[in-house]
Formats: sequence, C-alpha cells, structure tokens
Amino acid sequence: MTSPLGPTDPIAGAIGLLRPRTVIDPGLHAAGDWALRFDAFAHVKIGGVVFGECWLVLDGHDPVLLREGDIYLLVNPPAYLLASHLDAKVTTAQSLWESATDGVARIGPEGKEDIYLCGGYFSFDEPNAPILVDILPHLVHVRADHPGNRLLSYLTELLGAEVKKNAVGQSLVLDHLVQILFVHVLRAHAERADRPTGWLGALSDNGIGAALRAMHADVARRWTLQELAGISSMSRSAFASSFKNQVGTTPLEYLIQWRMSLARDALRRDSHSISELAAATGYESESAFSTAFRRVVGASPKQFRDATHRARADVDVPVRV
Repeated sequence: MTSPLGPTDPIAGAIGLLRPRTVIDPGLHAAGDWALRFDAFAHVKIGGVVFGECWLVLDGHDPVLLREGDIYLLVNPPAYLLASHLDAKVTTAQSLWESATDGVARIGPEGKEDIYLCGGYFSFDEPNAPILVDILPHLVHVRADHPGNRLLSYLTELLGAEVKKNAVGQSLVLDHLVQILFVHVLRAHAERADRPTGWLGALSDNGIGAALRAMHADVARRWTLQELAGISSMSRSAFASSFKNQVGTTPLEYLIQWRMSLARDALRRDSHSISELAAATGYESESAFSTAFRRVVGASPKQFRDATHRARADVDVPVRV
C-alpha cells in the first residue's frame, strides 16, 4: 500500500527516504594467510560469507569470527580488518579492489581459495541518513544459525553467483538483491531477543509496533493519543511511557517528525505543492502545515524548496574554461 508521499510500511518508507545508491564490491576469493584493511566509511556496508570463515575486526571492538552463511552489516564503521588470521600481514583493500577483474578479487592461487565473501555498500541521502543510521550499532551480525537465516543464506548465494556471471542486466539484479538482503538483515536485527533501541526495535513489540504501523499506514490522519493507545491495547499513560522509552520521543512528536521527513523529501523532489503536502500530512490548512514545518526544519516550506532549487542549480551550472 502507498500514500501520496510513498510507502506506508515503516521500513520501506525509511529506505525510500534514504534514496540508497548501491555499489557492489568485487567478490573476494582468498587462500592462505591474508588481511585487508578498510577505511572508515559513512553509511552502510553489507556482506556475507558464501563459504569458509574469516575474522572481522572493527577498530576499538573485539574481533568477530564470521562463519559460512553469516551476514554482516556495518553502519558508519570505523576502520576495520577482514582477515584469515588475527596476526596475518595487512594490506589495503583498495589496492586489491583495483586489481579485480570481472568482478572478482583474488588472494592466492585460483582454485585453492578457502573463503568467498561478497557484498557491497549503500550511500544514503545525507539529510535523511540519521533515520536509520543513528539507531543501528556499528555491527549487525546475523549468524548462520539464526532462525531466519535460511533465506538470508540463499540470498547471499544468489548474490555471489550473480557477481560471477557478468551477464546482461547484472547491475539491476545485484542492486535489487543487495537491497532485499538489507531489508532482511534489518528484520533479523529488529527481532532479536535483546530488542534494539529506536523505532526499528519497537516495530517488533505487539503494542507499540501496532501503533507505529498504524501511523505510517495513515500519516494524514489526525491521530490522538487515545486512538493510538487503543490500537496498542494499553492505557494512555502506559502507552505514552512505553512509546517514549522504546522510541525515544513521544508518539505525537514522532508522528510530526515523520511527516516533516516526508515533506522535506517531497519538497526536494518538487513532487507536490505546499497545499497538497499540507493535506497529505494531516494539516487542515497550508498555514498550519507551514508553522509545523518551520518548527521542525527551521525554515518555511517555500524557503526550504527554493534553497534546494538554488543548490541544485549551483551544482548543474557548467564551468567555463
């Protein structure tokens, strides 16, 4: 289901606002002793072990052993290592990636590799990146024995096989596979017994999650605290307290923030008039919407849209030489 402003599913809506740009890394086939150092990275990297095992070491964190079938998500990671052994000689990943051919990077002789890793990374629309990046840890590790990992392992195998093919339409297939893998890793993380913080973790709560899904499904509705508490089968006070504890803000403030995120995105894309946005985000008038927008964003909708247009025009102006 979609609204005038995009998907009504919370995770799909958040990813839609992020406008992810996907890049697939070369598949890594390695044999013997090796260690690759990767620079710190803004936004998200994702990878999976098709076969074999290796160590993942984030600067400042304990080493993690990745086994066959494991999936990992790195969120705004510091510099890190992937290595066969913790004492292996370190080289830079960038130099190896530059030597890759046909989407494959190799360490050691072909045919003797004992590990195959595949993955890629996402760059997000910077203004909306905190929606997801700020509520995830540096490392999300979904182990092969996780109850939902069977499908994740299958997706990883598909990704690894597609990297090798170099077939027509490969970029489209890889882009969709990585994004599907991304969503399933987020689901697995949200369903953990030690539920993560923020709205993503709250989605798995039968009470608070029901209210969150309802707000996202009908963002234009003039929700009251009583209605949302009823959906969650809780009293108003219990609902308000539980929501703030899990999500970090009050229910109605969360709704306002989400509405303004949708509005900023629509204004950047110039896809709706200000009056259309007012109706789509549940405000009775354009002036009421503008007041709420200015409170959250610090500028009126018109000022925000005009500034976006000017910034885009500055980027597009040809340079005369």
